[in-house]
Amino acid sequence: MAGSSVRTRAASAFEALLPTLMQEAERRLNRSEALAFVTRLETSLLDVYEPLEIVYGSDGTADLLNDLVRSALDAAAERPAELRELDRRREIDHGWYQRARQIGYVCYADRFAGSLRAVADNLDYLGELGVTYLHLMPLLAPRPGENDGGYAVRDYRAVDPRLGTMDELGDLAGELHGRGMSLCVDLVLNHTAKEHAWARAWEAGDPAYAGFYMSYPDREMPDAYERTIVPVFPDRAPGSFTLFGDRWVWTTFWSYQWDLNWADPRVFRAMLETILWLANRGVDVFRLDAVPFLWKRLGTTCLNEPEVHRIVQALHALTRLAAPGVIFKAEAIVAPDDLVPYLGGHDRYRPECELAYHNQLMVMLWSSLATKDARLMAQSLGRMRAIPDSASWVSYVRGHDDIGWAISAEDASAVGWDWWNHRNFLNAFYSGRFPGSYARGALFQENPDTGDARISGSAASLCGITDDPASWPKGVRRLLLLHAVAFAYGGIPLIYMGDELAMRNDPTYRDDPALADDNRWMHRPRMDWAAAARRNDPSTLEGRVFAGLRSLVAARKDLLALRGGGETAIVGLDNGHVFAWRRRHPRSGTFVGLANFSEEPQTVEAAAIGRFGWLETVLSSDGPLVVREGRAHVPPLGFVWLVER
Repeated sequence: MAGSSVRTRAASAFEALLPTLMQEAERRLNRSEALAFVTRLETSLLDVYEPLEIVYGSDGTADLLNDLVRSALDAAAERPAELRELDRRREIDHGWYQRARQIGYVCYADRFAGSLRAVADNLDYLGELGVTYLHLMPLLAPRPGENDGGYAVRDYRAVDPRLGTMDELGDLAGELHGRGMSLCVDLVLNHTAKEHAWARAWEAGDPAYAGFYMSYPDREMPDAYERTIVPVFPDRAPGSFTLFGDRWVWTTFWSYQWDLNWADPRVFRAMLETILWLANRGVDVFRLDAVPFLWKRLGTTCLNEPEVHRIVQALHALTRLAAPGVIFKAEAIVAPDDLVPYLGGHDRYRPECELAYHNQLMVMLWSSLATKDARLMAQSLGRMRAIPDSASWVSYVRGHDDIGWAISAEDASAVGWDWWNHRNFLNAFYSGRFPGSYARGALFQENPDTGDARISGSAASLCGITDDPASWPKGVRRLLLLHAVAFAYGGIPLIYMGDELAMRNDPTYRDDPALADDNRWMHRPRMDWAAAARRNDPSTLEGRVFAGLRSLVAARKDLLALRGGGETAIVGLDNGHVFAWRRRHPRSGTFVGLANFSEEPQTVEAAAIGRFGWLETVLSSDGPLVVREGRAHVPPLGFVWLVER
């Protein structure tokens, strides 16, 4: 009955809104555009109205709906013609982001090329690699000085002046669209820099911003909240509150990042208008940074609260009223069971984000490489819930952040391991402290009291690639093996800048006082264009890796089974060194991948994969799969992609 009453109230609000809305939409758009706008609202009405009522209460929901829809209409009226045309194409090809041809590239604009204009000048390089999706790391105007790598935003409507201007960002988006590429930009939802105009107005007592942030006059409530909150940076930023003057301000991350109070609907409207404004500059994908932290509830970890999902659901639906070609990507590095809901996977489907990072796959890749054992990987990934057909994973080997070992006690126990000892082993191995380790990473945020830590380091350095050519044969095989799994697990694979050239750790970050105490900058180097110039020379390290990744891209784009919206399943094998998985799309045959994490040749029972039909090798590290006497032979650190013809 409760659901029925919500539907009734939503329908009533829509009917009251419709006459004037349609009239205004026709005046500001044209009749066909107005009909499309109103139809989008009608078909997604519950995705807007119900979340608003749940989060902000039933009193005034109709008025709030009216205000937010008017904001969306304003943005629709201001949307450039070329972006409206892109919207039309994407509304017809609604799964455009799920195509097998989608290949992502992640970089900092300044470290890749120096400026936004220079990024545009190097799009031929990305095109040669096969990139169709460019994620530029934080580029909105940050606070001066320390700014959490750009995630302390001072102005959402300006670009970091060191990179260029908002007009140049729009120009870059246009060039990308002309090449069939899309643009992904970070949007920090949980907090702003304390220098942001909203924060300054709040601090000055402006009543229009009175509820934008959260603060307390003494330690009573902060202490109560912190009894259950796990600090993000316990060594350098302990606690979740910072004293400014006589008020304790909520600062989940760093003291200069003030958490927004999403319990105030004015925050919701301000952020919606920010998203729509940026969408009209050509942003196609919003990476919603720190989204699990949005809602605060006493007695909880203040992570993944139900209101978070309702907020994202409503933001998503309202954004698509004005910009239906825009999608969301969740930056939610949380437990797998908590991650799937960000893709709409609730007891009943509710659209939120189209994309989310497959953090668990990334962690399991590095775990399997260190142990030469894929059993934990098969156990962990096999236990994950399926995601909705309309959603896709973003798979990756390496990113800009440290690696946290998201390994559950349940999964470790299932393969006979102790989860804490295994995490300690991985930290020791990838920091080079474990005897015989080839890795050249470093511990990040080591906690001497608990022994916990995470890992920094470039993919190449973690794979044991050094300046010594003797390290290249095995190191390159490790690097390509990891990418071979990430590229074929389903969704959009990402290449982190420099991995296509096997760029190693950059120790020069220590020379910059602003970066020296954060060793994550070792895997955020500046692009080595001299190395890139060697990418087509097969005798060089760069040539081997670049060619290897290009072969993955070329093979993948023609494999319908790897398109998003399909099904991924783990294939059980009789050899724990080898990981096997199956992909299938409703319109494709079966795809099977094999990956040998051992440095020795391995065999598996051929019947385990033969039961899927007649499979042919479409790509491998070492030629067609060899089967002898009922056993399939997989070379050391080798992979095979098989497809049912």
